[in-house]
Amino acid sequence: MSKPETTQQPEAPVTAGRSGSSMVRLSRLDFMRDLILLGAWLALMALFAVLSPYFLMVQNFKNIGLAISIIGISAIGATLIIISGGIDLTVGSMIGLSVITVGALLTAGVAVIPAMLLTLLVGCLVGAINGLLIVKGRINPLIATLGMMSIIRGFAFVYSGGISHAIVSKEYGVLGRGSILGIPGPIIAMLALYAIVWAIMKYTNFGHYVYAIGDNASACRLAGVDVNKWRYVVYIVGAAFAALAGMFLASLMQASLPQAGNGYELTIIAAVILGGASLSGGVGNVFGTLLGVLIMGTLDNGFTLLNVPAFYQMIAKGAVLIFAVFIDQLRTGGYE
Repeated sequence: MSKPETTQQPEAPVTAGRSGSSMVRLSRLDFMRDLILLGAWLALMALFAVLSPYFLMVQNFKNIGLAISIIGISAIGATLIIISGGIDLTVGSMIGLSVITVGALLTAGVAVIPAMLLTLLVGCLVGAINGLLIVKGRINPLIATLGMMSIIRGFAFVYSGGISHAIVSKEYGVLGRGSILGIPGPIIAMLALYAIVWAIMKYTNFGHYVYAIGDNASACRLAGVDVNKWRYVVYIVGAAFAALAGMFLASLMQASLPQAGNGYELTIIAAVILGGASLSGGVGNVFGTLLGVLIMGTLDNGFTLLNVPAFYQMIAKGAVLIFAVFIDQLRTGGYE
């Protein structure tokens, strides 16, 4: 009797708590939101093109692409976590720890591929600890990852002694500084990862479970889904993407800096929420996140070209985050 029920598990939780007509409405609203975001980004590009004669230069577009590739890669994992109904404030600190880890391994003489795999393993370990605190410890994700953010950053400074070190490996430098047909490698990697994760979220059980758990975790449990296991997986995947972003950043800088990634969590979460992911869970997509990343990256670049002081840029980022959350509250309120 139990076997026929388990064959229906992948589909049962997907629409939990929502009718078919509601899902169609959400899909249409998401499409309209993405169009609005695309239009906002193009308008922002046009504005900075008028205000700065350097904005439309090819090298500047490469600079934007390289800057958003780091934020964009880590934002993929943050998107999955937020869709699942959680949040992760350790992304910036995890990037910094990844930079320190890969730098230390390469300096110790470890080959490039093993060094990257070990760094990725460290990221997965941090994600597993986050998941353990949240799932087994039943600590609020905001508090758990806030505490871990401080621990991870502190560990990076303790291990490095607060001192930056050069990464002299030429082979590793290709990761961040290499290019294909003139397009920097990190940009290609970011776009490829977005395409892969988009397909995974749309066509696999993993993607269905992530949406369903964020939408209605109780209904998922009743349908036989191991909610705790998939929450573990999501936090591990999220930390792995942050670690990967840190490896690209270390290669770009050719240096191991303990302060790397400092403050990135604000930009990343703002990009994800701006891209349409809901803090309530169950809503969002990586394409919207990519648009949010493009907007945040273009803002940073435009402000820099216009010599806007960093403190004012912090104010602007905070305002964007508040605006994005405000729109999210209006949207989720409308769904109810």
